[in-house]
Amino acid sequence: MNTNTSIPSQPVVDVHAHVLLPALQELVSTNDPQGFAALQALEAKRNGPESMASSGRMIKERWPQLTDVSRRLADMDTQGVDVQLVSPSPSHFYYFANEELALQLAHRANTAVRDYVDQAPERLNGLGLVPLQHPHLMVEALEHAVVECGLLGVEIGSFAATPASAERTTVELSDPRLEPFWARAEELGALVFLHPFGCSLDERLDSFYLANTVSQPAENAVALSHLIFSGVLDRYPDLKVLAAHGGGYLPTTIGRSDRAWKMRPEAQTCAHPPSSYLRKIFFDSLVHNPEELKALVNASGAGQVLLGSDYPFDMGSDDPVGEVHAAALEEDSGQQVLAGNARRLGITAASDQSTRTTV
Repeated sequence: MNTNTSIPSQPVVDVHAHVLLPALQELVSTNDPQGFAALQALEAKRNGPESMASSGRMIKERWPQLTDVSRRLADMDTQGVDVQLVSPSPSHFYYFANEELALQLAHRANTAVRDYVDQAPERLNGLGLVPLQHPHLMVEALEHAVVECGLLGVEIGSFAATPASAERTTVELSDPRLEPFWARAEELGALVFLHPFGCSLDERLDSFYLANTVSQPAENAVALSHLIFSGVLDRYPDLKVLAAHGGGYLPTTIGRSDRAWKMRPEAQTCAHPPSSYLRKIFFDSLVHNPEELKALVNASGAGQVLLGSDYPFDMGSDDPVGEVHAAALEEDSGQQVLAGNARRLGITAASDQSTRTTV
């Protein structure tokens, strides 16, 4: 547990940490081997052979961190993290799955995360999954995660393509079909964790690990822009959206969005300048640079940034608390990032019954 006296007395909460659920891959590869093979081919196309090989080695080396609770707790102790909010690896989105399989995968993921958290409820809490490719099923999956499994919310990607068997379309976060999902998430007080996985630029990023270093922040910027410009945050002002990787490129380059909103009628689709919505969105602290973290806090306000590590992946942080301290934020701001904002949002250990939703 945290012993650093410069860190607030409230529990230090890491809101961005992952667990690998092998049973999901088994379920999807057994029930839709063609779709699973197509997904693997797409990942190879997007990442390139060098990155695919490196990622394979990384997953093998970090398997204990991804699956073993005792190893996770030991690493949390080393990092000075008291509570982790655990979400499935985004490789489990499987947005190609048909309706029946997609709902099975969501329910299996929600139950598996609940079982995992229950191994250490005094240190962990969790998020489930919803089938973004089937908007009409998302409320059912959300309710299963939050109401039935007692999780704090769900994780979604930045976009989803419909199954190959259907007419080929893309579900963006501005899609009107998501309105019931946003409404129910707001009603439940559920956290919606936006975590991109994959980029529509495909093989343009297949070298130098650009499929991660460029695509993740780009996809965050695109997805958040769909949320902002479509007016979702106007219609659902109490919606809790948490963006991974510091929101990507958007928060510190939002001026161009404000200019478009001012000058272009087709961009005047939200009630206020886009930059104002940064005060409605939550961001994790995982930007890998103290100056960028300070810029994020300046852009969004200290009350919108929460500690995130992306544990245990190699593009995460081994010392997330230390990186917040390295940014030399004002004392109150640092305390909010490490602990206060999570507490305010109800992100606590599962054993704290006040976090359970009873709606």
